[in-house]
Amino acid sequence: MLQFEQIEKYYGNHLALQISSLQLEKGLFWLKGENGSGKTTMMKMVAGLHPFKGDILLDGISIKNSRNDFLKLVNFAEAEPIYPSFLTAKDLVELYCSTKKASIKESIQMLKDLHIFDAYQNSVGSYSSGMLKKLSIALALVGNPQWILLDEPLITIDVAAVALVCDWINKMHQELGISFIISSHQSFQNILPFTAVIEVQNHTATIQDK
Repeated sequence: MLQFEQIEKYYGNHLALQISSLQLEKGLFWLKGENGSGKTTMMKMVAGLHPFKGDILLDGISIKNSRNDFLKLVNFAEAEPIYPSFLTAKDLVELYCSTKKASIKESIQMLKDLHIFDAYQNSVGSYSSGMLKKLSIALALVGNPQWILLDEPLITIDVAAVALVCDWINKMHQELGISFIISSHQSFQNILPFTAVIEVQNHTATIQDK
């Protein structure tokens, strides 16, 4: 279970997100909301990238009190991934796989399936936005996390890659029991069997029927 308790996130004096209490059982969640509503902020808090008031717990593990243990269980891919331009995909795969104790061979196969392995040893500064997006998704799927957060995973990638990524999500959820929170303005409700919708509006998040 992923729990949000007494959450407040401000940017300066601006309240970005406030969640008094929210509990997510394991599942596949579609995170919806208008631009600027706080979807990315919510994800980045869970990913340990934003400080905030309150606490987030995963099966009782607190991100505030046991940060390293918590973050071992969570993977995240940004909507617009940015990596140091001098690094190669090989560098990033080896780093992520080492951190997440994942298989480099399996990660390489994902890059081959996404048709970007030809650039494996090229610096990511030479990658197109679509290639960067595919790389970020492949990195987010490494290891065996309990939750994977994907921020706008469908943008900038081709139709074949969308179908492949959705197939991977389905298999990882159904066969490995991994939970997902996926933000998207595009509808893929008929492709992925969402458990529920997380609606972000008026600076808070609530669970809605799918």
